[in-house]
Amino acid sequence: MCEEIAAFKPDVVVTEKGLSDLAAHFLTKAGISAIRRLRKTDNNRIARACGATIVHRTEEIRESDIGTGAGLFEVVKIGDEFFTFVVDCKAPKACTILLRGASKDLLNEVERNLVDAMGVARNICMDPRLVPGGGACEMSISRSLAEAASKLEGVETWPYKAVGAAMEVIPRTLAQNCGANVIRTLTKLRAKHAEEPGCSYGINGDTGEITDMRVLGIWEPLAVKTQTIKTAVESAQMLLRIDDIVSGITRKQKGGAGPRGPEVEDADQADTERQLPE
Repeated sequence: MCEEIAAFKPDVVVTEKGLSDLAAHFLTKAGISAIRRLRKTDNNRIARACGATIVHRTEEIRESDIGTGAGLFEVVKIGDEFFTFVVDCKAPKACTILLRGASKDLLNEVERNLVDAMGVARNICMDPRLVPGGGACEMSISRSLAEAASKLEGVETWPYKAVGAAMEVIPRTLAQNCGANVIRTLTKLRAKHAEEPGCSYGINGDTGEITDMRVLGIWEPLAVKTQTIKTAVESAQMLLRIDDIVSGITRKQKGGAGPRGPEVEDADQADTERQLPE
């Protein structure tokens, strides 16, 4: 197997499985470095970066399977661990981001923020439409629902009012977090959206003032905003449905345990009681 690999004169061999000491000896003797027990996802990334094809048997190797896109292979010790780098690729279609921090807690926080940022970037690439942040979008929706509710009569207006009030939770929370006066801030923001329908005014999270989000450059992906509203409405529907089911079961149980009608006495027992002397 080592001879079949060395026949193509590679510099580095990467495998997901184990590598015996004897095989490592022969590969080293042929001037080939070997990395073993690599995760499948990492192996796929290395193959994309180098332009290689993953082969499962050594007898199936072809010249076109050898990746020649990598420029430098090196092993560097960082802290107490060794890290392998494959850099200077011609057309890298994969990359690795190395995070460093003073503690594991800090590293976990940095990793979480990085994953969130990459998720936002992916959403923007999939759907580039944006909406202003800072509670501007929610307040605009709330105003539109209030206008729609004013055109209806009876019970039909309450769902519009309830959803509109729920939308104001976002700017209210932003005002609370930055220490502003919640009632005054929301009143000003509501009046601003009433004067200029469709405006992009929201709450500045640093100062608590009402500011145009276009000027601050605060935007949110439309795909995330749409999914958030859909999930909130579906959750509310599910809770209401469960509440109706529980209420129906409770009423049914109370009805079954209610007072019964007049009971009819046994005729023989009644005659016996009448014949007994007083």
